[in-house]
Amino acid sequence: MPKPKSKKELLDQSKANYEKLILFIEALPSSDKTKSFSKDSLNKNIRDIVTHLHHWHLLMIKWYTDGMNDIKPDMPSKDYTWKTLPALNQVIWKKYQKTSLTKGLKLLDSSFNDVHAIIKKHSDEELFEKKKFSWTGSTSLGAYLIMNSVSHYNWAMKQIKRGLKD
Repeated sequence: MPKPKSKKELLDQSKANYEKLILFIEALPSSDKTKSFSKDSLNKNIRDIVTHLHHWHLLMIKWYTDGMNDIKPDMPSKDYTWKTLPALNQVIWKKYQKTSLTKGLKLLDSSFNDVHAIIKKHSDEELFEKKKFSWTGSTSLGAYLIMNSVSHYNWAMKQIKRGLKD
């Protein structure tokens, strides 16, 4: 499916991909929901992937909130750069090790709704015009939202399927 190019497409694809992911997880047998993945992967189970998505939603919400308040967002996060994503993802992984899958899914659902609310606030132009907001740099708000929704849910589905095969 091509990347969304309108608000409607972004809302529809993010919701569809999210629901597909959640329904897939819910339909798994209990043993798969707690199965450990390959030791070579940072995300060792479904909970790790779910909480990773949740935390990246929170990062997106923080970038948006700061940016819209004329505060330069720390992107991807304070003390990290795009080149140091593996280190940031390791910190995220550690943060949620005592979180259950059930709790992780609740957190994810809440942050998904918050990201969707951001999308709903904006017009096609605001979402997809490059450089519309100074804090998004040379890209568009929509590009960041796609990265943290549509594309990330696809990534998560692939990671889970690959993990369950190992």
